Amino acid sequence: MIYLFHGTDVERVRAKAFEWVAAARKKEPNLAYVRLTREELSSAALEDAALSGGLFVSRLLVLIDDPFPAARAASTDEESDTQENAGSILEEHLDALVASDNAIVILAPKLAAAKAKKLVAKATKEYTFDKRAASIEARGFNSGLVNALSARSREKLWLEVNRALRAGDAPEMLHGLLHWKARDLMEKGSRVWSPAESRALSLALIELLQNSRRGGLDLSLSLEHFALSV
Repeated sequence: MIYLFHGTDVERVRAKAFEWVAAARKKEPNLAYVRLTREELSSAALEDAALSGGLFVSRLLVLIDDPFPAARAASTDEESDTQENAGSILEEHLDALVASDNAIVILAPKLAAAKAKKLVAKATKEYTFDKRAASIEARGFNSGLVNALSARSREKLWLEVNRALRAGDAPEMLHGLLHWKARDLMEKGSRVWSPAESRALSLALIELLQNSRRGGLDLSLSLEHFALSV
């Protein structure tokens, strides 16, 4: 079953999706949770998302984070092809994900109208968050965190990571924000980060998450180490 989060308000879409995930994990503690970035999408990964279960884990909760590239998503043809393929692979596996007993959360801010229509038709539940005037949220999108990364300030980034962790934000949510910002830097360019550096930043964050999943350093500590390496 698919739960779709989309809309023009990128900050609220991301915040609400991670809030939903946190609430679902609290409600059903035995859910096995995994977050898949665009770069990690493959037929094998999506087949596992749709079919996996087992003796000790009855259901999975899978967050597919921003699977569709923006119009200017990459600086090279090779990167563009790779990211377009990720979106196509997801569309090819939609029926299997819909039929699955697992909870599949698709986080797709600024989703193109044609793709939104297709996904909404398949989704069990749709959550849309569009920008509106003078919108104020209590806690959600951490602008201090992403601004520190954008400015390449390791001291500020380390402080923002620790503040967020002390406030109770899940490390997976912080990682998701940082990786989103890395891709945003790739797409829009930056005076501080060169195209090659922003791409390396994105890859480093993917590697950090994968190493943590394999039983390496705790994700919270990994994020602190990452902040000091920026």
